[in-house]
Amino acid sequence: MRTTRSNTSPAEWERRLGAIAEAVGTDFAASVNRIADATARPDPFRVLVSTLISLRTRDEVTFAASDRLLSRAPTAADLAALPEQTIAELIYPAGFYRTKAGNLRRIAATLVDNRGGAVPDTLEELTALPGVGRKTANLVLGLGFGIPAICVDVHVHRIPNRLGWIATRTPEQSESALMEVLPREYWIPINQLLVGFGQAVCTPQSPWCSRCPLAGECPRVGVTRSR
Repeated sequence: MRTTRSNTSPAEWERRLGAIAEAVGTDFAASVNRIADATARPDPFRVLVSTLISLRTRDEVTFAASDRLLSRAPTAADLAALPEQTIAELIYPAGFYRTKAGNLRRIAATLVDNRGGAVPDTLEELTALPGVGRKTANLVLGLGFGIPAICVDVHVHRIPNRLGWIATRTPEQSESALMEVLPREYWIPINQLLVGFGQAVCTPQSPWCSRCPLAGECPRVGVTRSR
């Protein structure tokens, strides 16, 4: 693993990410962000539930499934009281909905039994919960608690490597590398920004380089065909 362009100035990061944000547009919001923004104050439980549902699930399915479940069970105590089959029915057709239903119920019971229903605010405690990995934990820390953390999904791993900002092989390496080069103020918003960019412009296969505001400076690492 290595980082690149570590001497990039804050002004340059602002320019790059501002250009990406303009390309994404103001209408885009990832499903978990929409769920998080639906309450007046951040609710880590809502973020945790919706992030778990989002794994390997399309954005539009995630939002609808999360909304159904959280409308029925807005707290950990409410969720723990639901039968696993009911949870599965509420989040269907999310990917692996039966496995997720079991994890969600076990998580809720653990939170009620050990923490009075409260979601923990450390990476170590979050990743000790059933089905919670670093990606989910970092999104909960960022969106639920406002604690700077970089949530690395497929887009946040692929795009910085493609742009030559970092050179890593795994999402875990990308998280560490981005923490070295990216100003802390962008750690939380980088996920939604690159998810939108990855869906609309910098797609996994045949990216829309003709639409990219950073095309003139992008080394296109790993790109064999573009539009």
